[in-house]
Amino acid sequence: MPSSHQAASSAILEREGRFLLIRRMNPPSADLFAFPGGRAEPGETPDETALREFFEETGIPARNPVLFATYDLVSEKEDGMHFLLSVFRIEADADMEAVAADDAADPGWYTVEEIRTLPVPPSVLECAERLAAKPNAR
Repeated sequence: MPSSHQAASSAILEREGRFLLIRRMNPPSADLFAFPGGRAEPGETPDETALREFFEETGIPARNPVLFATYDLVSEKEDGMHFLLSVFRIEADADMEAVAADDAADPGWYTVEEIRTLPVPPSVLECAERLAAKPNAR
């Protein structure tokens, strides 16, 4: 993998047709609403990154990551660095509530209709619309 590529993962938690999004505090997507996630640490697999970042940003322990989509994203802020983003569907206990932490703020549960009106990265809207089109698909 070229050194200009940075691995990153995000995690989709869905409950009753709503998706858990957080507001990013830091680049590359500052002030956008997104699925919890972030950059891989050395030696981590993409699914390990997704679970760790999800826990760090929401306080919710998740499990059973299933790869849903991958994106090659170019950061405008960081000299055109490419992010290889792996997006996972995850499961978590229904009674766990999200608490914003790390570089995340304002966790909330949003329907696809609401996500269409929020400032989100295109990949987030695409994933949410794909999932909403297939209810209960895992």
